[in-house]
Amino acid sequence: MEKARVRTIDEYIAMQPAAAQIVLERVRSAIAKAVPDAEECISYQIPAFKLHGRVLLYFAGWKEHYSVYPASDAMTAAFEGELDAYRVSKGTLRFPLSEPVPTKLIGRIAKFRAEEIVARKAMRAKPKKA
Repeated sequence: MEKARVRTIDEYIAMQPAAAQIVLERVRSAIAKAVPDAEECISYQIPAFKLHGRVLLYFAGWKEHYSVYPASDAMTAAFEGELDAYRVSKGTLRFPLSEPVPTKLIGRIAKFRAEEIVARKAMRAKPKKA
């Protein structure tokens, strides 16, 4: 039997266990507050925010944690020390469902990613020298 395709973040969150729903709404809110111009979407069947056509952040709920993606080398370096309490691997930040959501940290991560996207857009917009 094929899984139903998720069309909205609301649908995705509603499919999660009650405890995870609360956490995912807090993550969603932290990202939306930090980068109000970002647009919600579903990508790869998980919630995401896009900015200027590029994915700002994905987030997803799992059995014992929730994840925020992508975690670039530049991001982990910028937040060195602040991410020590969380599992960081292969571009993924993993936060335990059993602990309070670090909304300020997630908001700062969202702003960092927004700056990366804006910088990349500016670099591409520069005319090439002859």
